[in-house]
Amino acid sequence: MITAGLLTTGCTTADDTARAPETEPYAVARTYQEAKTRGDWPTACALTSGRLRGGSVAACVAAHAPAPAPEPSALPSAGAEPPTYADGSTPAPRRTRTTGGPDRADTGPVSASGAVDLPATAEHPPGIGVLITYTVQWPGKDRTTAYRALRLVQEGDGWTVDQQATVHPGDTGHGSPLRAALGR
Repeated sequence: MITAGLLTTGCTTADDTARAPETEPYAVARTYQEAKTRGDWPTACALTSGRLRGGSVAACVAAHAPAPAPEPSALPSAGAEPPTYADGSTPAPRRTRTTGGPDRADTGPVSASGAVDLPATAEHPPGIGVLITYTVQWPGKDRTTAYRALRLVQEGDGWTVDQQATVHPGDTGHGSPLRAALGR
């Protein structure tokens, strides 16, 4: 009952941190996720901590560059006959990605909320956990909502993303879905 009263008055419990929705960690988390979902790797990599990147921003961008399209001679020709089994049947065609790349999902606006202070772990420095929410719709599928947890840490003069995890439905029953997701 006391916790409910604190939350309705804008205060938080000792485990949570009161932060305005437009503070720098929220803005960095939102910008990072927006860049990542649209494939803007120069922006996403620049907002990633050196520990998570494992190298320079340029190396991170290169690691996420799309694979080059195969040479036309390496592609099967449209007139090629499918293999025939001993019984005379042929295998059903497999659905494959086009040489232009995989289908892309449509994503909705990204929101950042629920910041909590996170203690250091064996692999991560202390930081702030931020819940990222956005919708995803793949071609021919129903729209779903994606929930991501990001650990932001101070690096130099700003905040960077040091850890990311999917928030699963079971994480909501453990007090803080951010702590549950980032604690795995």
